[in-house]
Amino acid sequence: MGHFEDLSQTKYLPRVYQAVLASATLTDDVTSLKKLILHNAVTLKLNDGDIPAGQVTHYKLYAEQDDKAAFIYAVFKLGLVKGKTIIFTNTVDKSYKIKLFLEQFGISSCALNSELPAAARCHVVSQFNDNKYQIMIASDEKVIENPDNSANKSSRNKDKESGVSRGIDFQCVSNVINFDFPLDIKSYVHRAGRTARGNNKGSVLSLISVSEVQLKEAVDDYLKEGLGVDTIFKDYKFKMDEIEGFRYRARDAWRATTKIAVKEARLKEIKQEIFNSKKLRGYFEENPRDLKTLRHDKPLRTVKLPPHLANVPDYIVPPSLKAIPGLIKVNKSRKFKQTPNVSQKYQARMKNPLFNPDPSGIDVALSKIKRRRKK
Repeated sequence: MGHFEDLSQTKYLPRVYQAVLASATLTDDVTSLKKLILHNAVTLKLNDGDIPAGQVTHYKLYAEQDDKAAFIYAVFKLGLVKGKTIIFTNTVDKSYKIKLFLEQFGISSCALNSELPAAARCHVVSQFNDNKYQIMIASDEKVIENPDNSANKSSRNKDKESGVSRGIDFQCVSNVINFDFPLDIKSYVHRAGRTARGNNKGSVLSLISVSEVQLKEAVDDYLKEGLGVDTIFKDYKFKMDEIEGFRYRARDAWRATTKIAVKEARLKEIKQEIFNSKKLRGYFEENPRDLKTLRHDKPLRTVKLPPHLANVPDYIVPPSLKAIPGLIKVNKSRKFKQTPNVSQKYQARMKNPLFNPDPSGIDVALSKIKRRRKK
């Protein structure tokens, strides 16, 4: 969990005290902490609350991987999404892929990595809550549901309490976008619960591929029965054929974000955490050569950022959106100064004696000088 050593200090407290241990999930780590700080404890388990029917609006849009990328590029660049947004994926690698993809178009976002220390994750969340970022990309990998799975043990070391859809207080989230549809019903409920907190309203948009239709139908049936309504998912009215210009750009940018680029972007973030670590500061002071080696490691081959991709030409904006004033600033065609044509350049060159010394002109000048001398 990352706080075991801190909580172990409670053994120095008096023998008689009252304690409450609260956790979003009950894993083996929580059980070990329970034995450490609680004695004769009473366990209270709360069931997940239903999604409020009047506060959350659920939308669906059928799209494959490339079209999903083109969609998020278009809606964020055109300013069609208002308020803070969380984009959910099923893997951490996909989160970084989307972050690098959006960076190519000048769209700022932050990624919440479950493999980073708790302090680093809290810093990202606080920046998001303080409106330094309007877009957060997160994942809820299946490490909480199966903590004893051997496949999970052999994979990267993930913090079981860092599932973003659980237990983290995100403030004023207006939209949730499921780039990858959640793998089970609980995950969908938890993701949708990140918006419409308190009395606020929010929306959940799920981008659904052909392989995810069955997952969507299972969630649809569950919510229909639980909320007692006939329909849950409304069609998101968006014409993909009107963003063909965005789709062309997005396809190249999505393919440019390779696995190597994602891996090295994550490595760069981990190296930055090493530099900022207070625990390693003393080690680097005693071993400056290691710090120098780490700083002068090979440069990371991240995705190149073509500057022109940050601009939106007027010709790729859908005609239906051009009439909306102040929706987005587009770059209209610049009016360049007319350059002189070839004949004008030639005439100017001929008139310049430094570039074109005319022999006849020189003879005339010499004859005039001779006449003056004779006089």
